Amino acid sequence: MICDTCAYNEYDDDDEEYYCSVNMDEDEMARFMQSSYKNCPFYKSGDEYKVVRHQM
Repeated sequence: MICDTCAYNEYDDDDEEYYCSVNMDEDEMARFMQSSYKNCPFYKSGDEYKVVRHQM
């Protein structure tokens, strides 16, 4: 799943679960929940070295 590598996927020690930490307002959340995205529009790679590998 693409969420596993997303920089916004954060672990909550209290709930012992991962949550998406993207800051969305109510309208954005409603559009996100109602649409059928093939890929998350908020995805941000958590791979800090991606740019470096690309430059090599």
